[in-house]
Amino acid sequence: MKKIICLLMLSSLSFAGKHKPLKTVDYVDLDRYLGKWYEIARFDQKFQRGCTATTAEYKKMKKKGNIKVINRCRLNSPDGKLKKGIGRAWIKNKKTNAKLKVQFFLRRIKLGFLAGKYWILALGENYDYAMVGDPSRKYLWILSRENTLDPEIYNQLVEQAEKTGFDTSKLLKTLH
Repeated sequence: MKKIICLLMLSSLSFAGKHKPLKTVDYVDLDRYLGKWYEIARFDQKFQRGCTATTAEYKKMKKKGNIKVINRCRLNSPDGKLKKGIGRAWIKNKKTNAKLKVQFFLRRIKLGFLAGKYWILALGENYDYAMVGDPSRKYLWILSRENTLDPEIYNQLVEQAEKTGFDTSKLLKTLH
């Protein structure tokens, strides 16, 4: 039994050391970050399969430090049905505001273990684009205030993601 526990501990340590720590932007002015964002590209996830024209909207909630998250997409199907998800986000690092937790399931009860890590990795000077991911490198989104993004900026973001350990071959461009 001791051997199994030691092996599990060693395997978890080697997995944790797989990537260098993920760096976020230095500071996010949340008032400027709020509003509507268009998804430009993403790592495809089960909860987003078949989504096109994806947007995310962030609004302040009455309870200080909480943000309402409204994700919408149009399903790529003959009926083009609209899919909507509502969640809640909260700041995990108040010094930078760049690390948040986002929870959709049972969102009225703050349960950190049900929440995903939402780290802002890049942000345009004018808050016109952003790149969001998580330390596991399993989630990545490139966002813009418009439904298009300058190809040069897009390529810079992809290059940054690749340098920080994201497998950018998994990026799926979003159709709008």
